[in-house]
Amino acid sequence: MNKDLKDKTLEELEKVVVGLGQKKYLSVYLFKFIHTQNGREIAAISTLSKAFRDQLVEQGYFISRLRVVDTLTDPDGSAKYLFELADGERMEAVLLPEDDRRTLCVSTQVGCPMGCAFCATGQIQFRRNLTAGEIVDQVNTVEEHAGRITNLVYMGMGEPLLNYDAVLKSIRILNHSASKNIGIRHITISTSGIAPAVKQLADEEIRPRLAISLSAPTDALRSKLMPVTNKHSLGELLEAVRAYQAGTGQRVTFEYVLIDKVNDSMTHARMLVKLLRGLMYNVNLIEHNPFRGCEFTGSSRERIQRFASALKEAGVETTIRFRMGRRIKAACGQLQAGYEVPEQTKQR
Repeated sequence: MNKDLKDKTLEELEKVVVGLGQKKYLSVYLFKFIHTQNGREIAAISTLSKAFRDQLVEQGYFISRLRVVDTLTDPDGSAKYLFELADGERMEAVLLPEDDRRTLCVSTQVGCPMGCAFCATGQIQFRRNLTAGEIVDQVNTVEEHAGRITNLVYMGMGEPLLNYDAVLKSIRILNHSASKNIGIRHITISTSGIAPAVKQLADEEIRPRLAISLSAPTDALRSKLMPVTNKHSLGELLEAVRAYQAGTGQRVTFEYVLIDKVNDSMTHARMLVKLLRGLMYNVNLIEHNPFRGCEFTGSSRERIQRFASALKEAGVETTIRFRMGRRIKAACGQLQAGYEVPEQTKQR
């Protein structure tokens, strides 16, 4: 049994508290101490009796804490946090301030099993899933350093939908009114396309926004860039999106990393429009961010603008996400957490 109190929803804390012979309402004090006060030590929970605090410790309960190894700040205002976990593994989170929004990009795994060719994290060996408590504490810790987080994107290291239960639990914790109270419409899960999990999301009582990394309009091209296509084809993925939209009525964001002379032609743009016809969606075009050993070059600003214009002329709501955090290797696809990335990626 996991004894980390930070890893538990309010309902799970209620079971712990009642199971120890205490009044149920005390779980709210415990939950708020951890998530609104960023409490770290059970002994410091002054709203609980010393006897109960001692009982929690004697039973092996604790409040986990990430260790900040390093913090890097980019001139554009973004910041990257390198965290060390209790077992010595490392991962990163990125703060992206913009106007009155403060978005935190959190990780869900140490390393990543997906192997996307344009992503540095995908070249790192997958080590393990993060717990819900480890995901939540990225928010708690960054708030201590930088103030209130308004938006949350599950777009850091790892594939969120391969750590489904912990990701959904962390969202329930962070969305709760007695915790960070981050609005569900301000939380986005980004996936490389785990089709069965996309369908599963439609049945959840809590519904964050959904973004899907696409980056190619055909299976043949996408399989070269994103090996997940070999397991879940575009046809299967889009069928899952239709089921998701039938169940939720929510629009989906498709993310498209633009790679020079690979997926950025006008033909690719027209094929993308045709592929997504009938769906409720918008497209985020993302500049490819280089990393050591990568065989690709990002599309020029001119080619990106041409691609965007083609989509807009077809009636597609399109946004270009220009690089933030590139100088500190905090931009999309650059997170490495200090792990070695091969000098040359495998030729595809």
